Amino acid sequence: MYALILIISMLTLVSFESYAQPKNCPVLSELEVTSLQDKKEVIEALNTLIPKTYGTGLDDFPYMYTKWNVVTAKPFINTVGNKVEEGYFGMAKTFCGKEIAEKSWLVRLDFPKAPGADLAQGQIFLAKSKEIGWFVWFRYH
Repeated sequence: MYALILIISMLTLVSFESYAQPKNCPVLSELEVTSLQDKKEVIEALNTLIPKTYGTGLDDFPYMYTKWNVVTAKPFINTVGNKVEEGYFGMAKTFCGKEIAEKSWLVRLDFPKAPGADLAQGQIFLAKSKEIGWFVWFRYH
């Protein structure tokens, strides 16, 4: 019985460790207040942020992340009422707290060169630092 409990405990720990979470949450005092009016700036920042976050592709598909379409780019606070997007807001609040989530953005991406639906979709959480500008603090897909 002891061995069974030990095995179940280890399996539970492994599954929690592999659950997607950010390595570090942004520091609240270092974040700028942004609004939907900053969307153009966010879209421009993606030209640098996406290659840093995704690279160009995988070994078998080396160029799959070189082209993308923005499906959504909005502050998390503006996702309320949209069932699909509001779920990501819930994730951001769970990961780093309500205050960080409210100063962050959801960007949903489509990668048309990617094979299959799972690889073709991307979701990143952004915030704007007073020091370094826009940065990705979490990549979900």
